[in-house]
Amino acid sequence: MFRKVVRQSKFRHVFGQPVKNDQCYEDIRVSRVTWDSTFCAVNPKFLAVIVEASGGGAFLVLPLSKTGRIDKAYPTVCGHTGPVLDIDWCPHNDEVIASGSEDCTVMVWQIPENGLVSPLTEPVVVLEGHTKRVGITTWHPTARNVLLSAGCDNVVLIWNVGTAEELYRLDSLHPDLIYNVSWNREGSLFCTACKDKSVRIIDPRRGTLVAEREKAHEGARPMRAIFLADGKVFTTGFSRMSERQLALWDPENLGEPMALQELDSSNGALLPFYDPDTNVVYVCGKGDSSIRYFEITDEPPYIHFLNTFTSKEPQRGMGSMPKRGLEVSKCEIARFYKLHERKCEPIVMTVPRKSDLFQDDLYPDTAGPEAALEAEEWVSGRDANPILISLREAYVPSKQRDLKVNRRNVLSDSRPAVAPGSPRPGASTPAAFASIAAPGGSLAGAGEAGKLEEVMQELRALRALVKEQGERICRLEEQLGRMENGDA
Repeated sequence: MFRKVVRQSKFRHVFGQPVKNDQCYEDIRVSRVTWDSTFCAVNPKFLAVIVEASGGGAFLVLPLSKTGRIDKAYPTVCGHTGPVLDIDWCPHNDEVIASGSEDCTVMVWQIPENGLVSPLTEPVVVLEGHTKRVGITTWHPTARNVLLSAGCDNVVLIWNVGTAEELYRLDSLHPDLIYNVSWNREGSLFCTACKDKSVRIIDPRRGTLVAEREKAHEGARPMRAIFLADGKVFTTGFSRMSERQLALWDPENLGEPMALQELDSSNGALLPFYDPDTNVVYVCGKGDSSIRYFEITDEPPYIHFLNTFTSKEPQRGMGSMPKRGLEVSKCEIARFYKLHERKCEPIVMTVPRKSDLFQDDLYPDTAGPEAALEAEEWVSGRDANPILISLREAYVPSKQRDLKVNRRNVLSDSRPAVAPGSPRPGASTPAAFASIAAPGGSLAGAGEAGKLEEVMQELRALRALVKEQGERICRLEEQLGRMENGDA
């Protein structure tokens, strides 16, 4: 029996390549604020970068096609009165972005379809509830208009952006600064990494701690924790000797890590980016000039090193493109937007393939921009996995809906307070939603039927319009004929 020396993996030969200079975004003054955020967020339409701003906080929003040198006078999103610390694009609307700031507020912005032509100072909604700066904003993965924010007051707030109301306040679970927050795939739980060296798994609707691991990494420097698609938790941190570490944990048994790897002795925080479709984790260190990538599998040692992309310049921050924004024809499995001191450089990760055909194994169905649940359904206790789309036809999204905020009149609202975990008055129960779902019980099916009806209505309207215009042409031709014959 011969032992296999090299593990088989289709991602073993993934290689990273920076784009040419004319496809970079030049002359961007990236923020110098001391906060371990990515400073960058990207979706299939826009690139957003937190920038230096005098007298407040601002971030730049650029259409992806606007490469080259960016004019100093290019308009920014500049409604915050303190530096912006974190930004996050809504996964269900490519024109809506949330920002958290040192001014203790969270703001949600609607970006015009073709980008900014003048400075944007008026957000769609301002969410005020934190007493210290807000360093984390992250959208719910499957429920529309649900946003989580965490601040230096050690409080996690969950908002319904559509009504501008606070849904849940979790203020007793973290005794120290929260480093990061990550939702699980269906959005029923989230995990946090905290300055007290603990990783916690939390049920936000019940306001309860599901699991906790103290001293997940023993070093004092910042940690990160993210949920993987199968429910396991991946963490990055430092050992007692300040060596950087990666670890994989089973939430059912947080006593010992399933895997623990030491990387090196650099001092920059490790930012993990996870692709649930391929189970590859990309790890970028702040101040590093490299991106390491690992494949997570079900067999020991669970975390398999694939390769390293290295460059000359250190990275100030990093953004990651969602899967539906990649070029499938070029076998692109990830694209990162690396922030330098004064520019943003896209880095393309590619699997070398000889065939030009669509590669099914590289592109399983991925999370699309349709929300699986409304905020009220999620509050009432429902959970759902993301609605998946195929990338085979180079997916074309439907028209974006504008974010509309329907504020409730708090003064005239005399409803009793609701305990965390119980459905709020006015929130529909799962039974009520089951009654309006499609016969097969799938919301996706009902949505498709609704879309089909919309298309049919539009088709009927167009046919009527064509018929009407045809009759008008006939009348005009008759009139012209009479005029030419001298009858008119």
